Amino acid sequence: MTRLRSKIWVQAYLKRLEIQNISAYVSAHGDDHSGAILIKLIKMDGSAQLYQKTFDLQNNRNVWVKILEGLDMEIDTFIEKQKVNDPDLWVVDVESATGQNYLDEF
Repeated sequence: MTRLRSKIWVQAYLKRLEIQNISAYVSAHGDDHSGAILIKLIKMDGSAQLYQKTFDLQNNRNVWVKILEGLDMEIDTFIEKQKVNDPDLWVVDVESATGQNYLDEF
């Protein structure tokens, strides 16, 4: 199975959010070809959620899983630690008051 390049996936995701008038930006640009991607969902109340793609063996597909939830600053601290261990890491920040992220479409 061929894997979609990280850069192309991020560009498509940002376009999807733009169509829905959801503000999003890349806060960490990883490896264009195979960098892992984290999605940080920022709510307007100061809280945030962090999502990571994992492979679901039972259903034989990729799924996005919430790996962390808390204050925006706590999530940033976690992300900084991850970037030290993985310089190829992508981070996409999504600002959504309702919590909509459209990850279920990707």
